[in-house]
Amino acid sequence: MVESAHIPSTGTVDPAEVERFSRIADEWWDPKGKFGPLHRLNPVRIGYIRDRAAAHWQRDALSGRPLDGLSLLDIGCGGGLLSEPMTRLGARVTGVDASERNISVAALHAERQDLSIDYRQGTAEALADSGAQFDIVMALEIVEHVSDVDLFLQSCGKMVKPGGLLFLSTLNRTAKAWALAIAGAEYVLGWLPRGTHDWKKFLKPSEAVHGLRAGGIDAQEIVGVVYSPLSRTWSLNKNDLDVNYMLYGISRA
Repeated sequence: MVESAHIPSTGTVDPAEVERFSRIADEWWDPKGKFGPLHRLNPVRIGYIRDRAAAHWQRDALSGRPLDGLSLLDIGCGGGLLSEPMTRLGARVTGVDASERNISVAALHAERQDLSIDYRQGTAEALADSGAQFDIVMALEIVEHVSDVDLFLQSCGKMVKPGGLLFLSTLNRTAKAWALAIAGAEYVLGWLPRGTHDWKKFLKPSEAVHGLRAGGIDAQEIVGVVYSPLSRTWSLNKNDLDVNYMLYGISRA
């Protein structure tokens, strides 16, 4: 397990969040385990990124490898649940996470799948300060776990090449989000370990757009991600941003 003494307490990293996810890192690839909700969410996330990126670069989204030749950063990659499918879609993927244990789990799983992914332990601001840039930057289900949201969003924006894309998904700071994502998912249904989310860290869409703009990203679209308890599936809904939402923007730098 990653010791808090080894994790910087400044910048965007919240040591308590890193330790929380490090403790359950071995469960990343268990679809029935603590990360089961992300496994169920993955098809919607993958399809959204694939389709918007293919349209942006005028490619066939259903060609099999529509991201061929594009560099992609998965910041807060966890165990690699998105890094691997993005690699299969053709992208050259770099996965970064503050948790050393997450990176170890991700790297081992990728090796077993014979996938080449550049996994690194680190932070968004450190990578941005190094001058690294990518065609696509993904920050999915991570911004609600960082300690300095403005620095995190600006750092992510700086790492998008001019004309490149940034994808972000998070939870809206609404009463409905508290009821469903915390009270429901953590306490009633037991989908997530208690304490996974802090409602005060949820981000309103306007705040996300403002923070990204400071990093040189102009938001193009915001869509809600809605769960159906009857079908147990997720879908996109532009008219319902009350709980989960995704957005993408273009770098104007």
